[in-house]
Amino acid sequence: MEFMRTYERLYGLRVLAYCMMSNHFHILVEVPQRPADSELPDDTALVAKVRSCLGDKIGGKLEWELGHLRSMGAQDEAEALRERWFSRMWDVSTYMKVLKQRFSQWFNSKHARRGTLWEDRYRSVLIEGRGNALRAMAAYIDLNPVRAKICDDPKDYRWCGYAEAVAGGKQARQAIAWLAAVDPHGGMLPAERIPKPAEALRRWRCHLFGVPENEARQLEEAAKQDKAATYRRRVSRRKALEVLEKGGRLSESDYYRCKVRYFTDGGAIGSREFVESIFQSSRDHFGPRRKTGARPLRGLERPASKGERLHNLRNLRQEVFL
Repeated sequence: MEFMRTYERLYGLRVLAYCMMSNHFHILVEVPQRPADSELPDDTALVAKVRSCLGDKIGGKLEWELGHLRSMGAQDEAEALRERWFSRMWDVSTYMKVLKQRFSQWFNSKHARRGTLWEDRYRSVLIEGRGNALRAMAAYIDLNPVRAKICDDPKDYRWCGYAEAVAGGKQARQAIAWLAAVDPHGGMLPAERIPKPAEALRRWRCHLFGVPENEARQLEEAAKQDKAATYRRRVSRRKALEVLEKGGRLSESDYYRCKVRYFTDGGAIGSREFVESIFQSSRDHFGPRRKTGARPLRGLERPASKGERLHNLRNLRQEVFL
């Protein structure tokens, strides 16, 4: 997942859905058109992008090479160097090749092995970027662990995009918000009908479990109880009816369970007053710039009231979903 996100940013793509299984993975990627030459990043922006994705060593080397060539008046050579980087971007084949190579290198190093890791080259399908085809493919990917009978709810499978979104992952939530804005009949919903992130999660959950996304229709179907209509095959009808009953919404405890790292790295968890008291009693363990101790748990669909919301000592910014 780390490699997937790194090269997603570097190559200018967008991962709309993914699922990592035990011996293969599925990924739905939007590949934008390469910008016109006049709109490509300049040297400074290119170096900044490479540095933010691949680190100071590689970014610094690129910066020195471009600066050296420019200072010598070797403009053609500098442009050729830039093109070597740009030729990798906005290209799904390069993205998949590098992603698989980097993971193979990591896996071989970790397990003291050599040689190839993947049995075959990746297989790809071109999906129309609007309407039902796109939504159906994204749902197919998110529901992989359900079909494999690993779980009955994809939010409980930590290696898929939906679970990452539930846990507050910014990129995963943005992808689901975009998917929820796709009009099933083609194109995108008008701006005034594009759902907010919390509403997008609710709608996508309904779509995954084959229950109506419209709240009025949900009430109609819920009134039918066991005879309510669901349309998603190979998904537990019991679970689908549960989702229907709750209108596609998750409880706060569900969101907390998807944020495992808070419970291992949070330091102290409880009400604001409790965490603040722990902070004050351990004040000498914190720097002088730290004024308060309590930090609200981030990334929930909807914050609880001030008296109910959980707090912790550490404001976790990265890898909350572990």
